[in-house]
Amino acid sequence: MKRATMIAALPLLALSFLGAASAQTASSSAQGEVALTIYNNDLALIQDVRQMSLPQGRSRQEFPDVSAAIRPETVTLSAAGTGIVEQNFDYDLLSPAKLLDKAVGQTVTLVRTNPATGAETRETAKILANNGGTVVQIGDRIEVLGSYGARIVFSSLPTGLRARPTLSVTLDTDNGGSRPVSISYLSRGFGWKADYVTLFDDAAGKIDVQGWITLTNNSGTTFDKARVLLVAGAVGDGNDNRGGYRPRPVSPQLVRAGTQTPARESLGDFYVYPIAGRTTVANAQQKQVGFLDVHGAPASKGYQFRNDWMGSQDQPQSADSVLRFSTARGDGLGDALPAGTVRVYMRDARGQPQFIGENTIGHTPMGSDLSLKTGEAFDVKVKPTVEKRERIASEEWERSGKWRVTVNGKTTDYTVDRTITYWRTTMTYTVTNAKPVPVTVDVVQAGLDNWWSDTRVPSESIPGKQRSADERVWQVTVPANGETVLTAQIDTRY
Repeated sequence: MKRATMIAALPLLALSFLGAASAQTASSSAQGEVALTIYNNDLALIQDVRQMSLPQGRSRQEFPDVSAAIRPETVTLSAAGTGIVEQNFDYDLLSPAKLLDKAVGQTVTLVRTNPATGAETRETAKILANNGGTVVQIGDRIEVLGSYGARIVFSSLPTGLRARPTLSVTLDTDNGGSRPVSISYLSRGFGWKADYVTLFDDAAGKIDVQGWITLTNNSGTTFDKARVLLVAGAVGDGNDNRGGYRPRPVSPQLVRAGTQTPARESLGDFYVYPIAGRTTVANAQQKQVGFLDVHGAPASKGYQFRNDWMGSQDQPQSADSVLRFSTARGDGLGDALPAGTVRVYMRDARGQPQFIGENTIGHTPMGSDLSLKTGEAFDVKVKPTVEKRERIASEEWERSGKWRVTVNGKTTDYTVDRTITYWRTTMTYTVTNAKPVPVTVDVVQAGLDNWWSDTRVPSESIPGKQRSADERVWQVTVPANGETVLTAQIDTRY
């Protein structure tokens, strides 16, 4: 009988397996009509329809080439006149290391090659252990395989090892014959995000935006000619109840959330981005597909400086350079934007696009206003200073608390005088501009409220706007090659 040989290289060691079972590694994919629904949070739904011939009664059927990151408890199978008795996922994949682990106690053949003459010598050996090295018994001596250039030849493949991830299912079929068998399951190892390439024309106040879907597959399995559907959003995966306080993520780029509905397919509370036609999603591959192409949307450049509470600097700090645009219909990008990275380019004096910065955005509804930080300004600086802190007399604010209590139908009003400590903080923000044109800087003071909901701003040199209970913003106009000083008094509980 003709023998086939499989050689798997390892540092200083080679392994060989002789036998017909080696043909398993050379077979093509057993997948059928595959559809992938891929979510943002390391999750995918895989649906695979295979044409199979099932015998009548109970039979064990194997489904190779499923995802190596399959969640076996999520598997469902459907076929006409067929029920599932038992299913197993065999994930102990064939590898040189696993082959040696399974072969402990077995007798193998050691083949060594003389480097000078090329002559081979063969010896029968028993594998005693494979822990940080392979220990074998040859006759009445014990050896540790290492730098001898040996290879180990196996006469058979150990039970339980698979060349490919395989789902084994015991089926009970009413009538034998060929029929489509559909399996679906959830798998880890998949993900996608959006990448945006933005060309900003400052003089025209316009941006061109191209959106790309970047898809990754680290599931251990390639899916050939699959229909792919991408879902924008993090679906629940059973890991949300972890206990403890978890603050909601903050997206400082999102100035105002939109209220418009895009002309896109939705799935529950998520948007769907189908990839046209069929595509191969290879293992350990990153694939990009375009989904957005907008030209001439309105945009503007601006500056922003955010100061933490009681923030006082000895040296002026650079203001943030920001790019402002909208996702609205008509005067914006006209679409909802999946979470991802926005990279911004501008043309230099020679007309060549140059990279000026990038930032991330979360899932952004259509109609939203964005203020995307692209970097720190060279010529626009802000120096915040705490000029004075003074305690406010209680009479200037409040000294009493009043509440009403009803007990057994009798209502009583209670009034209690109390002394509360309040503080008045005088802040100055010196904003300088070395540019030959005027600029406007949004100076944001954060940390105002700290849950008390009674902060006041009794005096300010430039009218400000309360962005939230915790933040106030002033639009400070600075002349070309000039300076503007903003002064504000802020009354707080702390």
